[in-house]
Amino acid sequence: MRRVAKTVNFGVIYGMSEFGLEQATDLSRHEAADFIRTYFQRYPGVAAYLEKTKEEARGRGYVATLLGRRRYIPEVLSANGNVRAAAERMAINMPVQGTSADIIKVAMVDLHRRMAERGLKSRMLLQVHDDLLFEVPEGELEEMRSLVPETMVRPEEALKLSVPLKVSLKVGRHWGELE
Repeated sequence: MRRVAKTVNFGVIYGMSEFGLEQATDLSRHEAADFIRTYFQRYPGVAAYLEKTKEEARGRGYVATLLGRRRYIPEVLSANGNVRAAAERMAINMPVQGTSADIIKVAMVDLHRRMAERGLKSRMLLQVHDDLLFEVPEGELEEMRSLVPETMVRPEEALKLSVPLKVSLKVGRHWGELE
């Protein structure tokens, strides 16, 4: 269900057609068309964001994250409709995914600094999208249980968000136990 929900939501946001939605789900073409229409009626802010982002990309030639990191997308002005549509999807995706990447990077730098200030032996081993994997000695587990979420929600110092950041923790002897 989660896979289908992600396919539908991201597909619609990134311009999936009725045909594409029909192929990706068990919906008929008519049901897919109804779903897309209803989606944008129910969430008009999404449609406004999509259009505003595409207009900005066409006008400036780039899109940016909330922290100002830019991606230039000159193809958004292409005369070739397929090239232009792909560029518009990139323009829509980058501010969201890029801001998410910026947030995790700000949190990682801050977390590394705070761990060093406390003289912790714990190590940040790996980042996968918005997940961080740590190696933590047992004696530091409780301190890291509080330090990580406290630090992870602090990027609001670098940027103001209108929604709260959520952090969840999992603990295990190895990565496989965390699944």
